[in-house]
Amino acid sequence: MTIIVPTFEAFFTSYLMGQKSVSPNTLISYRDTWRLLLTFLFEKHRFEPSSLDFADLDVQHITEFLAYLEDVRGNSPSTRNTRLAGIHAFFHFAAYRHPEHADLISRVLALEPKNTATKDIDYLSDAEAKALIAAPKTTTWTGRRDQAMIQFLLHTGLRVSELINLRWTDLQLHAPAYVDCKGKGRKERSTPVNSGLVSMLTTWWDENAQLGTSSPIFPTQGDHHAMSPDAIAQRLVVHQRTAATDCPTLKRKDVTPHVLRHTCAMRMLAAGIDSATISLWLGHSSKESVRAYLHADMTIKQRALDRTAPPATGPGRYKPPDSLLSFLEEL
Repeated sequence: MTIIVPTFEAFFTSYLMGQKSVSPNTLISYRDTWRLLLTFLFEKHRFEPSSLDFADLDVQHITEFLAYLEDVRGNSPSTRNTRLAGIHAFFHFAAYRHPEHADLISRVLALEPKNTATKDIDYLSDAEAKALIAAPKTTTWTGRRDQAMIQFLLHTGLRVSELINLRWTDLQLHAPAYVDCKGKGRKERSTPVNSGLVSMLTTWWDENAQLGTSSPIFPTQGDHHAMSPDAIAQRLVVHQRTAATDCPTLKRKDVTPHVLRHTCAMRMLAAGIDSATISLWLGHSSKESVRAYLHADMTIKQRALDRTAPPATGPGRYKPPDSLLSFLEEL
């Protein structure tokens, strides 16, 4: 019988925080995974977390937990796979400290992640992006902040986690203008800023210079702290509804900070910028991440279709010659 508590403590403190020096987000993800698992085992099997033994973490119980995540909590297969990765990380660590449980550990490590469906990414057209930028009321402080923030996200393609950590000291507004950020995996990168955005940000700085250079670039209105990801997402929803009155196609879109990041990438792709540059601009770990944008770009597919059309036909798509035929085509 092996009490598992000391191994847990060594995994989180000595290994993850000490040896690996993982990012705070990774640490939180692993912590939440095991908090959910231990709570599940206590509620279903009455296993006290502080008295847990390795035998209590067998394949059957882990499988029950993964099913619970999807069936009861309503988690997606991607979230289920993330939780399984956190479980696997612990068991990889435990394999070297507890060879006496090698059989049990190997069985848990053999659990496979689920295949997940891959859909085309969502992004905004030029008309939709223009309408969203124009939506905030610039007669108010929050409206001017939100307009600058939307323009900033569309141009730089930063992740929301990168945006909320930005300070004025990370931004250089004189030539060559750029913004420094620490991205996913703690990789630092610099992103150029065009003249239009420089002008907008300079005006925004002049209005908020009294807050100091260590303040967030896009703070909350009351205490001027950094906005939370939920707050940014909520502001985008507000402006999406406003913009939808002039651009009805926005009603069908789910506008989030990540959709603005995708929009930035799709604009660069449409401008003929190569995938390696786009990958560097967005801070991707691999050029393979840009493949999603290639799949979503209908103009590339249309050009390919035009090249393979029979010689006697013109480029473009078939259009029904009659309104009734058009109706039937759309059913």
